[in-house]
Amino acid sequence: MKPADKAITLAFTGASGAPYGMRLLECLLAQDYTVYLLISSAARVVLATEHDIKLPSGPDAAHKALVERLKCAPEKLVVCGKEDWFSPVASGSAAPKQMIVCPCSAGSVAAIAHGMSDNLIERAADVVIKEKGQLLLVVRETPFSTIHLENMHKLSQMGVTIMPAAPGFYHQPQSIDDLVDFIVARVLDHMGLEQNLVPRWGYDQR
Repeated sequence: MKPADKAITLAFTGASGAPYGMRLLECLLAQDYTVYLLISSAARVVLATEHDIKLPSGPDAAHKALVERLKCAPEKLVVCGKEDWFSPVASGSAAPKQMIVCPCSAGSVAAIAHGMSDNLIERAADVVIKEKGQLLLVVRETPFSTIHLENMHKLSQMGVTIMPAAPGFYHQPQSIDDLVDFIVARVLDHMGLEQNLVPRWGYDQR
């Protein structure tokens, strides 16, 4: 795989589920991917509330804080501002072909479904859709309203993968981390990336 191919866009939005996003970020960096990380204002609030991570608002300061926390190579993590229209993810000629929004709020689902592109997360998702790339949304909302379902149905018809954050229990989870890993493992599987977080049903249970 060429170095340029080992790049992926990851977005955190304001839905509950920050542990999913952070664990996914760790796994992507561990596989030597260059991760373009997009964080909404609401996601910063959720990170502070659910994960006790208080990120600075500026992308450079946020990058420094995350590199120190995750102990990753600085060049492998690119934190983009929410209106950084010169970021590679904003253009079909440069954006990675794969993007994950985790967690994904119902509001973000609606904006992406209707091509709003009012911020970099929405624009990046729009780019992946128009360039026939792979977009996966880890939707975290319950219950789903008819509006939510219609928006997800619309995106699914476009080839977007809708993966609600609904962990299974057949791996006999012993902790919250085990439940988080279940969803992260399913995301990695669908993106065609290696994972050994959770045994696969049937073969690994024998």
